[in-house]
Amino acid sequence: MSILRYRVEVVLAAGGVHLQGEADSRLARWGVCWYAGGMLNKELLERCSNAAGVSGFEGAIRRLVAEELQDFCTMRDTVAGNVVAERVSAVEGAPRVALLAHMDEVGFMVQGVTPDGFLMLVPLGGWWNHTLPSQRVRVHSMQGVAVPGQIGTRPPHLLPEGQRHQVMPMESLFVDVGASCAEEVEALGIAPGCAVSPDVQLQPLAVPHRWMGKAFDNRAGVYCMLETMRRLAGEALPCTLQAVGTVQEEVGTRGAKALQPAPDLAIVLEGPPADDTFGQSALCRQGVLGQGVQVRLFDPTNITPPVLAQRVLALAREEGIACQPTVRRSGGTDAAASYLNWQGAPAIVLGVPTRYIHSHNGILDDRDLEACVQLACALVRRVSREWLSAIVPPEL
Repeated sequence: MSILRYRVEVVLAAGGVHLQGEADSRLARWGVCWYAGGMLNKELLERCSNAAGVSGFEGAIRRLVAEELQDFCTMRDTVAGNVVAERVSAVEGAPRVALLAHMDEVGFMVQGVTPDGFLMLVPLGGWWNHTLPSQRVRVHSMQGVAVPGQIGTRPPHLLPEGQRHQVMPMESLFVDVGASCAEEVEALGIAPGCAVSPDVQLQPLAVPHRWMGKAFDNRAGVYCMLETMRRLAGEALPCTLQAVGTVQEEVGTRGAKALQPAPDLAIVLEGPPADDTFGQSALCRQGVLGQGVQVRLFDPTNITPPVLAQRVLALAREEGIACQPTVRRSGGTDAAASYLNWQGAPAIVLGVPTRYIHSHNGILDDRDLEACVQLACALVRRVSREWLSAIVPPEL
């Protein structure tokens, strides 16, 4: 049984489905929004998305993960900065299944301060510089204060004609916190090494089920990891289940590579790029908002074992979960750690397609979040030692 227990009456009304009756107090605390076919924990999505946590500075989101899981999991931190929540199975010899979601988002670090008070930047993760000028940011001071600022450039009116239509290199971008000199910046507690994160708050769009916010790569995955653990909390499972919030994925899957001991199966939960926007080919769309969870079969960093891929797709069909089989020519995830660091443990990536990842604002569909959680739950319920033996090649 799930830990979500309630007695309600469902009332159909214009604009959605609402609840009446006596609901478990946890539903109110979690801010659960119900609709036909699924549910969204709005409060949790908001906390996950809004939290600042660029690569190497994941403290706030790490604390959130621990807070959400500590009541029904054994918690531990690692030297690398990963956070691990574990539920040990009562089944002797049960396999270890890890739900992985990287906690970091793309951001910046202050490289230096100019004499007139502007902050020079180095990127943490992959940015497309087209998206950066004029965006709002928060500079996280040495004292933990979030100082507002804006990414600036030379105004186009003062650029040579040949540069006005070019993409500004990172060296030409800076953060303006309103200071007039380096001493004012120093008084704010800002120095080289401070983290800089996008200044964006989650908000619903006018179209139902659509949400705009920052860091869906990979707070969408973190959300799905937490919801999966919560829904399975009251169930006896055939596997020992771990939720692993990893660090520094955006700068080389570093946290996943440091994960020990290796899992017997890794389920990587991600916020991958959607491919359904204007100008993209409609011939091979595999990341369409509202059409379900992506089941990634290939990217340049990991080939999902074919038997595992087919079993997961069959499970989705059996459970009536909308999914999108996906083969990618580029990109990568924490599954890249499988062969080099986990002795080849099988790994599969379940993704919530997101428009405009690696920018200040992304857009996702909460029905895809729900599909991802449902498929992750269904898969964990199946992974016994016998089930896993059909995935892993037999010993010679």
